[in-house]
Amino acid sequence: MTIRVVVADDQELVRSGFAMILDAQPDIEVVAEAGDGASAVEAVRRLAPEVALLDIRMPGTDGIEACRTITAGSACRTVMLTTFDSDEYVYEALHAGASGFLLKDVRRDDLVHAVRVVAAGDSLLAPSVARRLIAEYTSRPPAATAEPCARLDVLTTREHETLLHLARGLSNAEIAAALVVSEHTVKTHVGNVLSKLGLRDRIQAVICAYECGVVSPSAEGGPEGLSPAQGRKPPPRKPPLG
Repeated sequence: MTIRVVVADDQELVRSGFAMILDAQPDIEVVAEAGDGASAVEAVRRLAPEVALLDIRMPGTDGIEACRTITAGSACRTVMLTTFDSDEYVYEALHAGASGFLLKDVRRDDLVHAVRVVAAGDSLLAPSVARRLIAEYTSRPPAATAEPCARLDVLTTREHETLLHLARGLSNAEIAAALVVSEHTVKTHVGNVLSKLGLRDRIQAVICAYECGVVSPSAEGGPEGLSPAQGRKPPPRKPPLG
């Protein structure tokens, strides 16, 4: 099956560079390029691609609004392009429905991998991106004042452990190794976590883990194990791939 992609970025060189990399893959076809969010939304409506690659900062309709419109009105999944040094509202993309985040200086292989992962129905939250993204998100005051941790009571011990590992940015294979179970079992645990907590994907699971105090940001802005109230530490952190 060919993965059909729309690439949207107001910088022509960036946009054409990403399009060229993706189009060179035998299983990926760039069906349209767009220089702003409105054009990206129209291209998705007209061509029904599997994935839209969206720059967060674009003139007119920005990437976040385009993402919100696309995810609400189609089955197309979105990957956001960002430079964290300038994108102070990047956390909003989480609630807009983004399935992945990439830095604009992403390596060729990681770009291709991200499109394939998201097209397959999974979400991409690389550890290198998670540290800055979560730090920005959790610096904002919570929207609700209710006790969020009570919602985790529906999870089994194994599912709670799975949520912790998701929040640390581990892949299914890494979670399987940490829990000493098969990847198939991990997929089942992940599915149960998302279903029981009413979450769309792994990215929402990460945010839920932070909001509920399962993990807390370190001084560097990344996951730093369980909060003191949880009373124990997770397995040693594995170094980011690549």
